Amino acid sequence: MTLDQIDRAILAGLQKDGRCANKTLAAAVGLSPSSCLERVRRLWSSGVLRRATVDIDPKALGIGIRAMVSVRLRHHGREDFQTFSAHVWTLPEVISVYQLSGADDFLIEVAVRDTEHLRDLTWTSLTAHEAVGNIETALIFEQSRRPVLPDYLDG
Repeated sequence: MTLDQIDRAILAGLQKDGRCANKTLAAAVGLSPSSCLERVRRLWSSGVLRRATVDIDPKALGIGIRAMVSVRLRHHGREDFQTFSAHVWTLPEVISVYQLSGADDFLIEVAVRDTEHLRDLTWTSLTAHEAVGNIETALIFEQSRRPVLPDYLDG
């Protein structure tokens, strides 16, 4: 799908505030509400817009610690990667998984109650997996995230 300037303005607006009222979004991008709504629907149906989420305070759900776990597999066969990735997604503590190039094969973000929970997760669910050769864990003290992806279509 080819995005024009208005589509890109809609995307920027929705990234900043996914709950933005259609009327407000339409005014911000210079469209009538019906035209704006039609474009947003087209962005959803074409797969440009993939999901809408909300940001929840982790403490409200009993999450006291988030950590990044770097994982190196023993062997680098396709089946090892697929098996380990499938295993990781069965763990409720897992928030995100990145498959990497370089020294580490996976970077896994986890959310746990406390350090004991983190220790149990790493020992029983990660290092115990047959494909894992090594893990390193780093606690997340603070997270910052850019709310809008950079737009490289003009450059």
